[in-house]
Amino acid sequence: MVKEDSNVLDLFLKIGLDEKTAKNTLANNKVTTNLTAVIHEAAVTDGCDRAVGNLLYTVATKFPANALNHRPTLLQYIVSTKIKTPAQLEAAFAFLASTASENLKVHDFEEACGVGVEVSKDDIERAVSEVFEEKKTNILEQRYRINVGELFGHVRKKLPWADPKVVKEVVDLELYKLLGERTAADNEKPVKKKKEKPAKTEAKAKVEETSAPKQSEEELNPYLIFPTPEENFKVHTEVYFSDRPVLRACNSKELLEKHLKVTGGKVLTRFPPEPNGFLHIGHAKAMFVDFGLAKERGGGCYLRFDDTNPEAEKKEYIDHIKEIVGWMGWEPFKITYTSDYFQDLYELAVELIRRGHAYVDHQTADEVKEYREKKMNSPWRDRPIEESLRLFDEMKKGMIDEGKATLRMKQDMQNDNFNMYDLIAYRIKFTPHPHAGDKWCIYPSYDYAHCIVDSLENITHSLCTLEFETRRASYYWLLDALSLYQPFVWEYSRLNVSNTVMSKRKLNRLVTENWVDGWDDPRLMTLAGLRRRGVTSTAINAFVRGIGITRSDSSMIQLSRLEYHIREELNKTAARTLVVLNPLKVVITNLEAGLVMDLDAKKWPEAPADDASSFYKVPFSSVVYIERTDFRLKDSKDYYGLAPGKSVLLRYAYPIKCTDVILADDKETVLEIRAEYDPSKTIKPKGVLHWVAEPSPGADPLKVEVRLFDRLFRSENPAELDDWLGDLSPESKVVIQNAYAVPSVSKATLGDRFQFERLGYFAVDKDSTSEKLVFNRTVTLRDNYAKGGK
Repeated sequence: MVKEDSNVLDLFLKIGLDEKTAKNTLANNKVTTNLTAVIHEAAVTDGCDRAVGNLLYTVATKFPANALNHRPTLLQYIVSTKIKTPAQLEAAFAFLASTASENLKVHDFEEACGVGVEVSKDDIERAVSEVFEEKKTNILEQRYRINVGELFGHVRKKLPWADPKVVKEVVDLELYKLLGERTAADNEKPVKKKKEKPAKTEAKAKVEETSAPKQSEEELNPYLIFPTPEENFKVHTEVYFSDRPVLRACNSKELLEKHLKVTGGKVLTRFPPEPNGFLHIGHAKAMFVDFGLAKERGGGCYLRFDDTNPEAEKKEYIDHIKEIVGWMGWEPFKITYTSDYFQDLYELAVELIRRGHAYVDHQTADEVKEYREKKMNSPWRDRPIEESLRLFDEMKKGMIDEGKATLRMKQDMQNDNFNMYDLIAYRIKFTPHPHAGDKWCIYPSYDYAHCIVDSLENITHSLCTLEFETRRASYYWLLDALSLYQPFVWEYSRLNVSNTVMSKRKLNRLVTENWVDGWDDPRLMTLAGLRRRGVTSTAINAFVRGIGITRSDSSMIQLSRLEYHIREELNKTAARTLVVLNPLKVVITNLEAGLVMDLDAKKWPEAPADDASSFYKVPFSSVVYIERTDFRLKDSKDYYGLAPGKSVLLRYAYPIKCTDVILADDKETVLEIRAEYDPSKTIKPKGVLHWVAEPSPGADPLKVEVRLFDRLFRSENPAELDDWLGDLSPESKVVIQNAYAVPSVSKATLGDRFQFERLGYFAVDKDSTSEKLVFNRTVTLRDNYAKGGK
């Protein structure tokens, strides 16, 4: 059987599946059978292109069951690359589902799927030009605030089989040609003007209601997919065995009534982190699912520490998890520990032995591994029940050395699911437990304890990520073997974010080997790191909600998607201020030396003129500082910064014109700029610069430290790399020791967030002192990576 599995795995790898997907597929009998049949039907047992292989995998998982007689025909279209994109394949599924078992009308099928349609880049460019010509007025009016998705939609109507990546490239290029570089105004929220109400308000409202696209109920409420506790009598799953009838896991009427009597019919979930590290953004999704479902249904969510390993748990992690759960906006129904149930778990283990479903084993870890790989029974599997009871008691009393015995569940060593190969229930560890003390020297495994504690706490919905799906059989087998109440189990896709690592082992290496500055380093996707960077919990929750609670596995979420939600939040809540990172001195020669004017600057783009709290004062004097990158010795038409003989507007102040440049001895390095200002503001320059002035004659502006954080890894998926540490980006942290800020910034305190105009969003860091403030860049004003910028 092992050899057979190996052959099937090789077959899956030959069609281009990555090893993880191939192995996960092997754990699913139905998909394995379907995919094997598809590969043989397509005659690609010797392998094929990866793109073709991905389409074959989709056929194996999504092909309409009512049209199986047409599957060989579709496979020939795929292998011959007549159907080569997911969009074409989805169209084929829809056509075949409606055709069912009837004769296939080849011409209609090919037309519906875009077979033979070749869309060149020239075709796409023409279509995009037509759309831009039609929408030119709107584009010029809204500039980069235009809904690009609508533009894509118009292009798709013209060319439904165009490559979406090429369409995006062409649309982006056309926008740039038409509009030029983004300006600060492009990133500001437009002021919404209230429309005057027409006479027939009710009639118009009805028309708008019928024409406006509505969100689905699932989009409005992602928790609708979950059943009610009263429905928990239905079959959860079917567990197949090699030597006995199928187990249809469900609760008896008596068990369900007993459960509902205890809970009052309320939804009870649990968030069960291991206290062996800091929580990361993947846990934010788990919290959203677990706490969110309970809150939406008026129930409660346990915060349960899965502390079965006494060697890994630390109080530091427990305290952090409690605190960060609260920061994320969630309130536990109760805080519990798996170790609270050690006595119950032990007594149930004894009962499991009595029922003939567990035995004490003496195989070493290597022997267990070897026997499981060969699907061989342990020599001690069939020892007498009384003997296992005696030995388990000796294990508990510390009479057997560590590593010399384990308690294993007697499941099914010939099962197709490797998580039914007699999993270990108890190990011997002569290690005191941080929570339970030194009472125990045997500790339960996750596979044994997790489902039982779910049942003891009357959890209604046991929700976890997809990598635990193959453990579902063991979960229900054990509860059935002990005649315990069975929660509803459901798995969702784990959250994978680009340009970072999420495994605790890798995160632990980054921290302990000092590749980063602790668990709360702002470059990490730990929740503590994101908070220190200046990200809000509401932005994280909005990001998670936007992703949804899906079962689509192996999807990589782009970091830019999280950054979008961060910008959306901070654009509304972060006050504006002026900071110059790399100062270049500008002396205004026609402004009286020593004169300082206090000017009004806006904290918010839409600040009402009569609201004094929406403004702050900035000093304007004869010495100001601009960004060194905002000056060039040679001007050009597409440049909006300062250059010799050119004028720019200093934001909230006056236009200035460069009249002279002081160079260093190398005749290239600019030391100082001389300029004249226009007090009447008659000049209307296109360029607008941020700046900071000397607050009083001869006094430097407020000095602050600014830390520019960027993506920690250069690759999108560093976890796949053998030398993943070698992929760390040397530009992920740039420290600017002496940036200049306006005086009002000196009042900032830990956690305050600002938009440094034209630079990005920043937050005050915990390293700040009374002598010097430290700011972390939370996110740039726009996505620097959208067009391959970095």
